[in-house]
Amino acid sequence: MIGLLQRVAQARVEVEGASIGAIGPGLLVLVCAERGDGEAAAGRLLERVLGYRIFADAEGKMNLSLREVHGGLLLVPQFTLAADTRKGMRPSFTPAASPAHGERLFEYFVALARKSHDCVQTGRFGAHMQVSLTNDGPVTIWLRVEPN
Repeated sequence: MIGLLQRVAQARVEVEGASIGAIGPGLLVLVCAERGDGEAAAGRLLERVLGYRIFADAEGKMNLSLREVHGGLLLVPQFTLAADTRKGMRPSFTPAASPAHGERLFEYFVALARKSHDCVQTGRFGAHMQVSLTNDGPVTIWLRVEPN
């Protein structure tokens, strides 16, 4: 699974003009399931997302995790993170999980996140979304957990 983490001052996602998820300071994470991913990969990615130390401590060093700062977590499904861009001028999405499998893993990921973290908001799988954010830093980190 892939997670693109963006440390944000605020972020929100809209579908058809209506806000369906919003957070203040925390992480916006674009989430993608790849072929071969399973629940173990989802659990490992979530562990990394919640524990990754990308928030400033008292000395200004990136030394604190989302858990430690009690920040918001906005999870947005985005299959295009699995794009194969090695050839041509159009991406191939064959590395991405099928829509049904991707949706199941995203929903599993969200359920795990809600059990592990207080403030979890989401986008909507398969919807055309508008995502807005104020990137803090900017800090953007690409995490990938190998399919198992």
